[in-house]
Parts: sequence; C-alpha cells; structure tokens
Amino acid sequence: MGCGASFLAGGRSHVDGREYSTSIANLGVALSLSSKTASVGELKVFHREFKDIKNFYSFGKLIGKGQFGSVRVVTDKSSGAKLACKSISKRRLHCQGAGPEDVLREVQIMYHVAGHPNIVTIKDVYEDSCYVHLVQELCTGGELFDSIIARGHYSERDAAAAFRSIASVVAHCHNMGVMHRDIKPENFLLSNRSADATIKATDFGISVFFSEGQVFRDVVGSAFYVAPEVLRKRYDKRADVWSLGVLLYIMLCGLPPFFAETEREIFSAILSREVLFEGEPWSHVSEGAKDVIRKMLERNPALRATASEVLEHEWVREDGTADASPIDNEVLRRLQNFGALNKLQQEALKVIATNLPEPEVMGLRALFREMDSDGSGNITVQELRQVRGVFGNGGEGELPKGIPEGGGGGDEPYEREFLAATMNQKDKLERQENLYRAFRFFDAGQLRQKVLLLCRDTAKHDSAQPGG
Repeated sequence: MGCGASFLAGGRSHVDGREYSTSIANLGVALSLSSKTASVGELKVFHREFKDIKNFYSFGKLIGKGQFGSVRVVTDKSSGAKLACKSISKRRLHCQGAGPEDVLREVQIMYHVAGHPNIVTIKDVYEDSCYVHLVQELCTGGELFDSIIARGHYSERDAAAAFRSIASVVAHCHNMGVMHRDIKPENFLLSNRSADATIKATDFGISVFFSEGQVFRDVVGSAFYVAPEVLRKRYDKRADVWSLGVLLYIMLCGLPPFFAETEREIFSAILSREVLFEGEPWSHVSEGAKDVIRKMLERNPALRATASEVLEHEWVREDGTADASPIDNEVLRRLQNFGALNKLQQEALKVIATNLPEPEVMGLRALFREMDSDGSGNITVQELRQVRGVFGNGGEGELPKGIPEGGGGGDEPYEREFLAATMNQKDKLERQENLYRAFRFFDAGQLRQKVLLLCRDTAKHDSAQPGG
C-alpha cells in the first residue's frame, strides 16, 4: 500500500551491543548525500523516490501543531481506517537549524521502540518535496491531564496506574538504548475516550540513541520538566527520570515543583531550590508517593533511581500501596488551570500583536498586505506560499508556527495570527506593558477567574519553598 517500513533504518547498527531487529536493520536507508547543500525542494531525508501521500490517504481536520509541522486526521483510501499524520516541514527544519538527520532519527527510533503497548504505532512514512509525513495510530482520547480532569474523580491509585504506564515507556526506551528527552504530559495521549483507554507516548522528535556512559551536552526539553544536569550541559538517560518525577509531582499537586514567571527563574529554581511537600494537598498525600518523587528528583544523577527501579517501587507497582481514596478536587482544578497556560499564552500573543505600536509591526503588516493579493483581510495558504524567500532562502514560503495550516476565512482576521506568529514572541511576552494590555483584554468573566486562581495557587506554592 504505502512506502512505510520499506525504507526505515540506516545510521547505527548497534545500540549498547544489541543489534536492531532484522526488520529494521535490513531496510537500508541512507540520508541523501546532498542534504546539507540541496534546496528544500531537492532535499531528501530518505534515499528513494518521492511519493504523493494523497494517492493513499485523504486528509481531514487539523488536530495538532508543533515546532516543525502539524498533525491531521487521515483516512486510508484502501481500508477506510482513520489514522493520524504528522507532517514535518522541510523548510521549517531548514529555517530553524534542524536537519534531515533529525527526522530520520525520529523515524528510526519510532520503529526501534515499536511494540510497547504504551507507545503509538507508526504505520507508514512518505516524503515529498516539502514534507515528511509520518502516518501513525490515531489517539482520540485527548491529552493526559485533560482526561484526568474529564473523569471528575481521581485517586492516588489512579495516578499510580497512569504514571506506571508512562514510566514503563521510559524504562523500555532506556532498555532499547533510547533517551526520550521530552517527558511531559502533552506528549502522552489517550487511545480513546473510554474508561479503559490506553496511555500512548506520541512524540520522539528530540529523542536520541545512546550508549552506556555516553554524555550529552545539548540543552533540550521543556522548561518545567528539564533536569538540572541538562542545564549544566552534562547528562545521560537519568535526565528522563527527573522529568518523570516532575510529572508525578504535578499529577498529585496540580502545580510543578519549580514554578516561576520566566524561564530564567524556572531554571534557577531547578538548579537550587529544594523540593518540599508542605501545605495542601501534600498533607493528604501518602508517604509512599512522596518517597518515589524524592527518589526521582534527586539532584545527583548517580543517586537517582533508574526507570526500572521506579517501576519496582511499592507505590508504583500494580499491587502496590497507592490509596484508592479520592484526591482533593482542588488538585483537579489546579491541573485544569495549569493545562490552560499554553493556550492562554497563544491568545495573549494575538492580543499583544494587534496592540503594539505601529513602528514595531509596520514591516510585518506591510508584508501581510502584500500577500493579501485580493484585499480580503485574510490570506490563504496559497497566497502565503507564493511569496518566495519570506521565511527562508528560495523555494516555497513556509508557514510560521502559530498560523493555521487551513488558511484564512475563519472567525477572526488572519492578520492578527500572522503578526503573532512572526513577531519576536519572547521579547514581547517579557515586556510588562504588553502583558498589561493582554490582561486588560482578558479581564472578564471565567478566564479572569482562572488566571487569578492560578496566580493564587502559585503564590501559595512559592511561599512554601525556601526563600518564598
């Protein structure tokens, strides 16, 4: 049917002395020798002819966006099966300093760790002049925290069961010589919306192969979950276990152990602040849960528990000591507010973009109006892509992060999203007057209440920490 597993491997032939499975090792894939110098249209990740995925799958609704592409529901034209397709933009890779070897590695890793019940199954891989398409198992149950909140009730035993599935993914990856490097709730989805849905790890975009004793120095991951040794640029697989500890802390408390207003302050707290279990809801959390968190959030990696040891902990084990008594509903409310942070940030960027002084956005606004060839106030994907060299050198212009793949014509002007996606977001978010404008816009009703409650929770949490 597709080009799937017929071209997935190459690179390393061994991981810690263990050979790849025959089905992978015999695939014989090579990165195109011209990948470093080729234009985007000529660049090949896999050494084979381009094939049009639309001959095999029909594309449906957009269900996710990331740094390098988007995820859509697709339908297999031969079987009618619904799947998910992660389309990775070659131009975005090119413009943001990544390379085809990163995509190749992600595909290799997904096939290498396949077969675990809590890892999403990769079905097919296609490549054309603009994208690499990864066709995967479709997960329809939503993100981990959203599913917890939707249940409306929650116990330590529930938390232990969910966490056990996630920790088993990390243990499996480590046993297979793979370090995940981005353990966070957003990267774990539910297979469906039923009560017995399976948790699935879905993103291996920055995962790497490793050998025992190998040290990594590149700083990757997500701010709240990154291990202190990653910030010090000297780490190994045990950094994943730290991230597991942060994840479980949030699952039982509703807030991360190291919470601050800026990334710099978050990193400072990770490097120096002691993890405490004071105040609510910790007085009602069992000592077993606190003990396994302490073992994972041990700052000395040499003393930190391994993923396998975490799975053997008495609180984590399937027949373990985790209590079935309900966790305080305050934790569910905190989880809901914490999960809304990223969504709120994206909306705030749109408000900030449309309220910036004209000199700051004059160039981007002019660029938008140049693209808006029909003067409709919206730009289509085709109009955007017709402008060569806007987001890179030559080739078709690629969509920046934050612009919907489906084009304009929605309920709000496309110009606002265009400005939000193309401006210097970090600089604009850290300027107090811009944040004040955004707050005034959102200063109404339920959203205002959620922001204030989150600020209150954070203040209480910080006051319980040394120096708080």
